[in-house]
Amino acid sequence: MVIKNINLETVCGITSVLPENDKPEIAFAGKSNVGKSSLINALMNRKSYARISATPGKTQTINFYTINEEMYLVDLPGYGYAKVSEQEKIQWGGKLIERYLHTSKQLKAVFLLIDIRHDPSANDKMMYQWILDQGYQPIIIATKLDKIKRSQVQKHIKMLKTGLQLVPGTKVIPFSSQTKQGRDEIWELIETEYLGYGNDEGAEDDK
Repeated sequence: MVIKNINLETVCGITSVLPENDKPEIAFAGKSNVGKSSLINALMNRKSYARISATPGKTQTINFYTINEEMYLVDLPGYGYAKVSEQEKIQWGGKLIERYLHTSKQLKAVFLLIDIRHDPSANDKMMYQWILDQGYQPIIIATKLDKIKRSQVQKHIKMLKTGLQLVPGTKVIPFSSQTKQGRDEIWELIETEYLGYGNDEGAEDDK
């Protein structure tokens, strides 16, 4: 994907009316501190366009970024931050995401970010199962790839697959915000699977 222009078009809180967009939406979910904003910045080829909160767990909105006026990257609220009250977790970690998944008519895919270094948390497992229950099969992005040795990557991917009890055939894409490894693979998947780009169209777009 050649990024020609981006725009933070809509920001929705718990009381906001969700937009009725007419372009495909690709959503990203993950617990606080998993590197979601860094991933979105990498996909948009910007250093700090997506908001990175100084206090983890404080991103309480759904942010809609238009890409080339042809699609949206949708940044969902982070979940599972210990210092946020249970009521807050329920409100914008659950209800807001649930409302979006239930009402969006343009949502094509949900990417779920998991820290590759650790066993999936209880919140990770719950979110994965919950997204499945909404009728989506999330693609897993294993973040913090640069934090482990290359020889340990497959072992940790297996750990994620086992911990989440992934549906057979689920894609797992290792990603590093430092080296940008995985970025092109994510875009290729989005373009071919969800935007309907064929090989000819993709080649033309890259010129």
